[in-house]
Amino acid sequence: MARITLDKLAHSYFPNPKSDADFALKEIDHVWEDGGAYALLGPSGCGKTTLLNIISGLLVPSKGRIVFGDEDVTNLQPEQRNIAQVFQFPVIYDTMTVAENLAFPLVNRNVPKDEISRRVSEMIEILDLGDKANRRAEGLTADDKQKISLGRGLVRYDVNAILFDEPLTVIDPHMKWQLRTKLKELHHQFEHTMIYVTHDQTEALTFADKVVVMYEGEVVQIGTPEELFDEPAHTFVGYFIGSPGMNVLPVGLDGKAVKIGTQDLQLAKSYSVKGSDIELGIRPEFVSIEESGKGLPVLIEKVEDIGRFQIVRANLEGHSVDAILPEGKPIPAEPSVSFQPEKINIYKDSHLVRGEV
Repeated sequence: MARITLDKLAHSYFPNPKSDADFALKEIDHVWEDGGAYALLGPSGCGKTTLLNIISGLLVPSKGRIVFGDEDVTNLQPEQRNIAQVFQFPVIYDTMTVAENLAFPLVNRNVPKDEISRRVSEMIEILDLGDKANRRAEGLTADDKQKISLGRGLVRYDVNAILFDEPLTVIDPHMKWQLRTKLKELHHQFEHTMIYVTHDQTEALTFADKVVVMYEGEVVQIGTPEELFDEPAHTFVGYFIGSPGMNVLPVGLDGKAVKIGTQDLQLAKSYSVKGSDIELGIRPEFVSIEESGKGLPVLIEKVEDIGRFQIVRANLEGHSVDAILPEGKPIPAEPSVSFQPEKINIYKDSHLVRGEV
């Protein structure tokens, strides 16, 4: 296990990058603690695989260093970094049995036979593969093959880190939940440093202690699931985390008040930021639909009943606003919206601005 230091790390696939736009990974300077569970989350093309490949040694960064513990590993090959990696699709030997596949990484490292037997038996039980332990992998389902692939990464105790590159893509949806839960249990049990790449917010938020949200090559926020939900550091985080995502509305700001179109709204905090490109962000969970006169007048465009609650899509002065209401709550004939003031965030150029009470 190792603390991983990303020291002014950046990467471009161009030989002579001239601007930020030329970098697939913009500069990141951060320390990931020994034994932490981290998720790299973001849409396709945001830079998360580039960052994972730098950590694994498949890429040498254009700028900066990567350090495991106190060792600079920037120019070391993957096999020199003492890591385990689990890929999107199973990497196993079809001609070997389940048990032989799990034992293979340990045999290669000359682990004593009795220790190999103990670890393999333990991993077979953890992955619920007991009835298939002596079957060749060739005839197994994609789910079982990926479970073996996960086991090959987890069976080693001496690794600096275990890297997961969208490992549940081919897994049945019901099995995904079970394996995410199992990975979390294994992290608590063995305390490996784990880094999990995904574009699925549910996978990231249920697996990781800290989520690294990436957007257009930039790390826009590193935080706990609670921090990402309550105080998104960037409007993209607010939009990407949550279902539906955070409402983002352009506003005029004057200290402790904002103007949305022609409507005035008081805030819980005062802000000194000035200029254009100022936005208000609030999650649908903190928006209420009220009777006329109790909030800002809106037009209801759509109501989606999804069982436990309703998602109300409204129009406020030409801007879309989503609200989440309890199942069965009636919608007034002349509706308005109200926002919980303490749950409002203010953004300048898409970045969170701190206010003063």
